Amino acid sequence: MIEWNEQGEVRNARWRSESGAVAPRRVVVADDTLSADTAYRLACEGTGLLWQGDFQNARMLLQALMRRVDRKPAKAAAKAAEKMAAATPAEAFHLHRQAQAQRARVLSALLIPLEGDYGIDLRRAPDLRQACTEAWGPATGERSVASLRELLGLVGAHEWRKKGVEVPALGAAPNNRIHPYYGVFSPVRGEYVDLVASADLPSKALAFDIGTGTGVLSALLVRRGVQRVVATEQDPRALACARDNLQRLGVLAQVELQSVDLFPAGRAPLVVCNPPWLPARPSSPIEHAVYDEGSRMLRGFLAGLADHLEPGGEGWLILSDLAEHLGLRTREQLMGWIADAGLKVLGRADIRPRHAKAADAGDALHAARAAEVTSLWRLAAA
Repeated sequence: MIEWNEQGEVRNARWRSESGAVAPRRVVVADDTLSADTAYRLACEGTGLLWQGDFQNARMLLQALMRRVDRKPAKAAAKAAEKMAAATPAEAFHLHRQAQAQRARVLSALLIPLEGDYGIDLRRAPDLRQACTEAWGPATGERSVASLRELLGLVGAHEWRKKGVEVPALGAAPNNRIHPYYGVFSPVRGEYVDLVASADLPSKALAFDIGTGTGVLSALLVRRGVQRVVATEQDPRALACARDNLQRLGVLAQVELQSVDLFPAGRAPLVVCNPPWLPARPSSPIEHAVYDEGSRMLRGFLAGLADHLEPGGEGWLILSDLAEHLGLRTREQLMGWIADAGLKVLGRADIRPRHAKAADAGDALHAARAAEVTSLWRLAAA
């Protein structure tokens, strides 16, 4: 719960945070009279600003906070740049994540009260009830508070879900769109999909898709002629998302969705897995699609693969080497895990990233991103 004092009366509401952030200890009521400089000072101190003014003015204040948090004094900017330049790639990565986390904490200080039906009782407030329902589930009638930054993220996710992401490997438009749900990794980076689309299939009888997410790889395998796919996933949101996408694409009848950790029972001639690429601790539930602490999913897939392959079968591991360029994992470690699991490498297909950050020299991790290669490793039992 979150508490605040309003006109001498203590009030409270449910605290919502997808990042798992704790509710601010101190909350003050804020409105259109609050200056951006004062708001920034309070936010940096960890004070929550519960907005009671015009909603559009709150959005403008958030933009003003962004400008202030990104505009460091010359001395501080020079010191930070010097620290990054002297850091190892792994240290630079962790410094970058720390800076991102600090930025998020400041920008999440601007809070919006929600009614029991997710309505917002503020002047010029949009109707965000559908976006909230998609992310949080049906309203329970309980009043709540969430950061404006998170609410705008819900709106963005709602628009992506409505519009969908075109995946050329699935065929011609319009029957090639994936509609990602809030908190489910979107296939906006299509390199890994293209690798699966071009690799020679060892069999078209059956495939396992481990950690299916939006269901894009399951759909692709069916479109390539695989008769049956068993797709696994732990996240209820992702399972619902995959079911919806497979239904939209007309392939659900050939895909069995299972709520399990990693492998389903049995063996298959093809087992596909695209685990999170970076072995770091997720700072929110949404980040589990990107960060795999201790390489848990990657190592679990490798360790169990041989026991779930039919004789002569192949395991396809889709993995970026970004972690290697960041000093978070070595190629020797990866090859050691493959050997320890009783596996051998049959071949590897590589592809360069096409996303904007790979060419952005101003990105804090540009050197590693520019060198990144995504690979499809063809593995078999040794």
